[in-house]
Amino acid sequence: MDDTTTSPAPAGAPQSFGTFAGVYVPTLLTILGVIMYLRLGWVVGNAGLFGGLIIVTLAFVITAATGLAMSSFTTNIRIGAGGAYSIISQSLGVEVGGSVAIPLYLAQALAITLYIFGFREGWLFLFPNHPALLVDLGAFVLILGIAYKSAKTAFRIQYVILGIVALSLISVAVAAATGSMEKGLADVQWWGTFPGEPPDFGGISFWVVFAVFFPAATGIMAGLNMSGDLKNPRESIPRGTLAAIGTAYVVYVALALWIALSASPEELAENYLIMVEKAWFGEYLVLAGLLGATFSSGLASMVGAPRILQALGMHNVLPRGKWLAIRRGDGEPRNALLVTGAIALMAIMLRDLNVIAPLITMFFLITYMMINVVVFFEQSLGLVSFRPLFRIPRLVSFVGLVGCLFAMFIVNPVFSLLALALVGASYVLMARRSLDSPYNDVRSGMFISIAEWAAKRVWDLPSRQERAWKPNFLVSVKDPEELRGAFTILQDLAYPKGSVQLVGIHEPGGSADMQTSLDALSHDFRDRGVFANWIAIEGESASQGLVAGIQTARGAFPRPNIVFLRMPEEGSESLDYERIVKKAEEEELGSLLFAPHPTAGLGRRRYVNVFIRDRSPDWSISMDIGNLDLSLLLAIKLRRNWGATVRLIMAVEDPENMDRAQQFLTDLANLARLPYVDIHLKQGPLTEALPSVPQADLNVFGMDRTPNIVFVRQMVFQTGASCLFVRDSGFESALA
Repeated sequence: MDDTTTSPAPAGAPQSFGTFAGVYVPTLLTILGVIMYLRLGWVVGNAGLFGGLIIVTLAFVITAATGLAMSSFTTNIRIGAGGAYSIISQSLGVEVGGSVAIPLYLAQALAITLYIFGFREGWLFLFPNHPALLVDLGAFVLILGIAYKSAKTAFRIQYVILGIVALSLISVAVAAATGSMEKGLADVQWWGTFPGEPPDFGGISFWVVFAVFFPAATGIMAGLNMSGDLKNPRESIPRGTLAAIGTAYVVYVALALWIALSASPEELAENYLIMVEKAWFGEYLVLAGLLGATFSSGLASMVGAPRILQALGMHNVLPRGKWLAIRRGDGEPRNALLVTGAIALMAIMLRDLNVIAPLITMFFLITYMMINVVVFFEQSLGLVSFRPLFRIPRLVSFVGLVGCLFAMFIVNPVFSLLALALVGASYVLMARRSLDSPYNDVRSGMFISIAEWAAKRVWDLPSRQERAWKPNFLVSVKDPEELRGAFTILQDLAYPKGSVQLVGIHEPGGSADMQTSLDALSHDFRDRGVFANWIAIEGESASQGLVAGIQTARGAFPRPNIVFLRMPEEGSESLDYERIVKKAEEEELGSLLFAPHPTAGLGRRRYVNVFIRDRSPDWSISMDIGNLDLSLLLAIKLRRNWGATVRLIMAVEDPENMDRAQQFLTDLANLARLPYVDIHLKQGPLTEALPSVPQADLNVFGMDRTPNIVFVRQMVFQTGASCLFVRDSGFESALA
């Protein structure tokens, strides 16, 4: 097979890198970068030695907490290509992982340009007459060429760069040993006066100095980005990352001590090249270290960023995903590399990335924060699947989470909000695409844990919760086709916060077909914004199965509070309504019998008539208004979802009670917060008054404990519309 052979599979990548070459060296060289050489002295000059050490330590505490969280999680999963994308996706889903990884990829790609600009500054110090654009383009072509050749070539060159950086640090050690530290600890300025930046020195705060330094500590992704190319990522990522963080922290602390003892605060604050001047042979060795560190950081980003893009393409997170996912015969993602190179080149031609540089830092910090969120959530959920070989206290991931969020808003509040908004927008777009996830994530476990917590709190509350009432229907399904006629009314009554629990009743041996139908019906409800789930029960009759479903409803969550019954067609199996309504009452459930009109259906959904029985002789209103609460609540739901007009209808037999009835209905409408309701009073028995009642699309009647099926059919015929017959459970209140 020649070098041009392609393969979209991630397995095509030769996993040949170990801990030292694949993780430790690129991570260490990215952390020991331009800020160490050009800004550490300025940090100490502004904040003083003690203040500078606090800044360094605080930055590394956040980084170390993130590194520990990242290391813990990588020992719990089979981490794939994409580094942070793989970690977040395997916990919170591809949508969340992609929404974080896309900005992270752009940050990595644009960081290449920033590192090239840093390289140029050092180069022009040695060769001030060289054209800046040619220096940038030369460095870019060299970095791209090395990365295009192979990651192995890049890492071999990084050994050379590591040696150069080591020589620059040795030059500092030689200077310290030969007398550069002229000041004693008693003469050191421990807390600075924060004069600011040259040339005006207008003053600055502690947190601004922290914001300038913090990007130095955000290089821990260099090794993680190589996750798909490591021999043993579960072992190499924790060891290499934590070792690099520890080494870098020791180097920064030692350099801070050396520089504080070797120069005055004024020199440190005004001279960015103080390390060059104070180190032994610094004009060559320290500058060589600066050039090597910036070149290495750019090279690590050029190697790592395409691997994030390739992983995103592999899971179709981005357009033309299959093309981006291709790895050549030697395992290199060259298509993704070319795209990355194009982005970096366009950024170089802009000539100034200072405007978006803070946004790049924000994207890194959001990624670090999400890694801590992932670990903290998984630690908190207590799932058996989370059993990392490298365990950390939950406090560590919490400190990393809060620390990253804190650092974001300290560094730049405006860019923090902008970065979060971009990540949020990316998530919304990907959630709409319904991406197929290659991972088994823990989102279901997270929501189940939240639901369990909520359920436990609910059980501890008093049983009467009228203010929190919402319609949760228990619906029997003997023949799924019969539910079609009731689907719309159920949806309109339950939307948006109610629920539907389907009880499938099947004969022995028919469970598979019933489960398939119930699952499809549940998805149809959920697609329309109504939560639905189902259970299947074996029963000889629909009544027997529904009674069994009612008995099991007490342990369901959310617990059903209304049994939905449908009037069967002539000749169909008739439910034992009396038994079902009685059992529902025993289990503190309301009952609703839907009797559809054979031709009118639900009409135009513009008018709902609620029929209220004559209250003679007691016309007083209290919180207990009899079997009327559920009727009013369901009418209110239809008014909201249909935009319908609600009418309160009462037939009064004694003409002397007409005024009392009018006042009763007016007070009831006010107490139930039903403005603009139409009130219609009719004299005489209901059956005689019906012809003069305005036509409605749905009529709501109260229902006795023993449903009168003959009366039900008569009302459907006489009103010429579909009807609901309702019986309260006693745990609803239209006046609450």
